[in-house]
Amino acid sequence: MKYLLFLFSAILISHSGFSQNVDSIDNRPIYIRFPSIPEFTIYKAPDSTAFTREDLHKRKATVIMVFSPDCGHCQNETNMLIKNINRFKNTQIIMVTYLPYSEMMKFYSIYKIANYPQITMGRDTKYFFPIFFKIQNLPSIFVYDKKGNFKQKFEGDVNPEKILEELQLN
Repeated sequence: MKYLLFLFSAILISHSGFSQNVDSIDNRPIYIRFPSIPEFTIYKAPDSTAFTREDLHKRKATVIMVFSPDCGHCQNETNMLIKNINRFKNTQIIMVTYLPYSEMMKFYSIYKIANYPQITMGRDTKYFFPIFFKIQNLPSIFVYDKKGNFKQKFEGDVNPEKILEELQLN
């Protein structure tokens, strides 16, 4: 009997020790909990060379755009960014897709991304960005200041003016 009482007590104590208070779980997206540009690796168009956070220009604002080449809103957003590209001369734009290389390269060619040195396009082969940023809509745009601190998230079509306001460049 003492053995059963001891076993029951041990189970009860261990159960309460492993219980978590639901209020203590931080459900905020990772990019909010860790508000600096994350460690990442993408494979750049056109040559599939690795590109990481270490390759970003220091002291330049960064705009990360997660997109899909076949998404109409992503195509529209790319057109708007290109039309305003001169206003983003002090900003590096990282365009990331997780779709196949061939689809990314078609998009890269259609929009002549090679003509815009401040845009780096690459493939996220590990599906890092959708998880880190908790992507729900495309395009998803994340704005970081010159120090690499998170400023704002935009989903869907966004007027470049709003991005520039966040960057305080206009």
